[in-house]
Amino acid sequence: MNHVFLCGNPALDFACTVRARRTAYVEMLNAPDRLDAWFVESGVVDVVSSCGEADLVQAVALREAIYGLVTSRLAGDGYDDQALALVNETACEPPATPQLTATGRWVEATPAQVLSTLARHAIELLSGPEMPLMKECANPECTKLFIDRSRGGRREWCGMESCGNKIKAAAYRARKKEAQTAGAR
Repeated sequence: MNHVFLCGNPALDFACTVRARRTAYVEMLNAPDRLDAWFVESGVVDVVSSCGEADLVQAVALREAIYGLVTSRLAGDGYDDQALALVNETACEPPATPQLTATGRWVEATPAQVLSTLARHAIELLSGPEMPLMKECANPECTKLFIDRSRGGRREWCGMESCGNKIKAAAYRARKKEAQTAGAR
């Protein structure tokens, strides 16, 4: 698997295909084949027809619109009209349709159908009961968004393997250094 899916919703995972937006901007969808891979690895579809450059441009525009709407909602700001229009227009297109086969669920789709499905996930998330559970990672270098379904609702990081361990290790080193400095006086 080349992509990470820890946000708790396909629309959030899609919005987070850019890493470290504020610091070292890393684009994960930098070619049509990377978009193909993300669509399949995300589990939204089992097979997608090959994406072209135009599909990639549409996908990035939708991703940025979803990210903008989510961060606006988290900040308590109003929605950007263009982002709202793009998500709504994309959701109006036919979505990916699951089929039941002898071996289980199967979804085969075009890139436009996958984008419609992702836009619908974003709409459901932003207007549904999980909206209050949405957070941004507490690591100042990370810009991942996630749904906090932890029992106490106290999850701070997008994931322990990535940001949580880094922050905890840095805090430990800082405490240890402070104790050594205090002991040397």
